[in-house]
Amino acid sequence: MDALAGLLEGPRARGAFMIRACFDPPWAVRVEDRAPLTVMLAVRGEAWVVPETGERLRLRAGDLAIARGPDPYTCADDPDTPPQAVILPGGGCSYPDGRPLNGSMDLGVRTWGDRPDGAAVLLIGTYLVRGEIGGRLLDALPPLLSLTADQWECPLTPLLMTEVTRDEPGQEVVLDRLLDLLVIAALRSWFAGPRAEPPAWYRALGDPVVGRALRLLQADPAHPWTVASLAAESGVSRAALARRFTELVGEPPMAYLTAWRLALAADRLRDTDETLGAIARQVGYGSAFALSTAFKRTYGVSPQEYRTPAA
Repeated sequence: MDALAGLLEGPRARGAFMIRACFDPPWAVRVEDRAPLTVMLAVRGEAWVVPETGERLRLRAGDLAIARGPDPYTCADDPDTPPQAVILPGGGCSYPDGRPLNGSMDLGVRTWGDRPDGAAVLLIGTYLVRGEIGGRLLDALPPLLSLTADQWECPLTPLLMTEVTRDEPGQEVVLDRLLDLLVIAALRSWFAGPRAEPPAWYRALGDPVVGRALRLLQADPAHPWTVASLAAESGVSRAALARRFTELVGEPPMAYLTAWRLALAADRLRDTDETLGAIARQVGYGSAFALSTAFKRTYGVSPQEYRTPAA
């Protein structure tokens, strides 16, 4: 698996929130849903994305923006338009004064706004749970990124426009997979561009020594690695590997391995019904107790609490 594939294998939407938003100016919606990742694809007209901090972003037809939570932001026809609605956690919606909207802006199946043929139309897909997006991927992204229509081609747009308003058995699964494909296609284009700032470990994969060590750890996390064994496999001394690894990755080899093992365990807790003991063996821990102790120290909750959707 190449480095980019390893980074992008994480998106796995499950019951994602996906709508077609249609507005006539003036319009503005404040988003306070704390979602880990939201994709906004402008289909018609223009829109502005205004974060709490940082530069505002203008979207034209064909442009795409990805917002990394949990910080709030506003989508509007103009940066100065005051919000008319607020999106809350779980897909709830209210007026700015807190009164519930009570469906007053519903326009049909997964369609929301002023009128179905509004001047501005956006496709919006939201991952509701952080576990649906790999932590390594989230850490690699800025709070707000964009791709203009001339920077990438999106063959998924017509299909998404058709599928988002369909109401058939299994439709949520279809939309989840389309959202995953949209995110992967967009991020692949973004990482290839000059504005991307991948994490240190991603850049370090290009180093002949540290890159080999990283690939060994990623490929076989259950192996009882030591700095000495990694150094031997990488063809350098233990001291040289420890020094160069820390310099390029930002943490020592064993600290990186621990974080990698726990990230894999977190994904398996959310994605499978495997026992904690089985997961522990797969990621390099001698027992369920050892994994549970390390997991709670890092994530602040027990593996069972993390696995429970309410957590």
